[in-house]
Amino acid sequence: MPQINLTITGTGSYLPATVLLSTDIDDRMGWERGECEARCGIAARHVAMPDETTAFMGAEAARRAMEMAGCKPADLDMILGACGVSGQPGPPAAALVQERLGLAGSGIPAFDVNATCLGFLQALDLAATHVQCGRVRRVLVFSSDTASVGLDWNRPEAAAIYGDGAAAVVVEAGGRGAVLAHDFQTYAHGHETGMRAAGDARNDPIRGIAPGEGRFHMEGCKAFKLASRYLPRFLQRLLKKADVGLNGIGCVIPHQASAQALQHATRNLWLPPERVVDIFSRAGNQLAASIPTALDHAVRTRRLVRGDTALLMGTSAGISLGGTLVRF
Repeated sequence: MPQINLTITGTGSYLPATVLLSTDIDDRMGWERGECEARCGIAARHVAMPDETTAFMGAEAARRAMEMAGCKPADLDMILGACGVSGQPGPPAAALVQERLGLAGSGIPAFDVNATCLGFLQALDLAATHVQCGRVRRVLVFSSDTASVGLDWNRPEAAAIYGDGAAAVVVEAGGRGAVLAHDFQTYAHGHETGMRAAGDARNDPIRGIAPGEGRFHMEGCKAFKLASRYLPRFLQRLLKKADVGLNGIGCVIPHQASAQALQHATRNLWLPPERVVDIFSRAGNQLAASIPTALDHAVRTRRLVRGDTALLMGTSAGISLGGTLVRF
């Protein structure tokens, strides 16, 4: 498919004020000081308080993105939510963010896209499609996640790495930017390596759910091994679609799944390590918010500047692989 001419005009992120240090986790688990960081590669992560809801964090990130873009809420044509785990089954997080932005009576379409940790990439692709069709000119895409509420501390190596936060982008038709290529693949035979089963007819939240079903379950090593079978060919195909080589990528923005996953992906996919944005040690795995938070970090620290080509990529529960090449 031809590239889609649109520009990311603004990025923004929000991190809760409360910080959980790895030494706090050491104390909780009865480990020696430094053991959590040595095991998990994480020094700290942010934890949302009760008033820092999915909608609150999403709206804060959105305001920062709009400030960079130089636009107001009334200038938006669409709002897309892309949360890994929404704050509630309904209404969609996008509608709640619309209200917080003062647009409750606007009629601006606001709905969610669910692709777990890759929701942001799928929502960004949907926004680009609407722009390409001429239906909209300016779209807000946000991801907001509070993974901390569903952790299973009987599995501390997994529970220790999840952080809370939100991030957003404003994309507009035209400009010098572009979506050069996008791809998404799902291999459902690996769906049990990452899941939170509560919420369907088997686990009715009104009647009560089975013990442990409301907690995150992740088999990180198994998930990574499975994804690694497909990632090299996936990346090769994505680069071929865009007619871009690895040397032509100015910035690589991966999902911050874990310290080990970032290290393995950088090495096994021959990614230039100096161009890979890694904020995992200070933010952890923020589910769908990971990629846009790393994107905002790259923009504000000038790791990513206008005219650069950026590769946004990762894996998610499903198991799915996703990647988007953009000219920023």
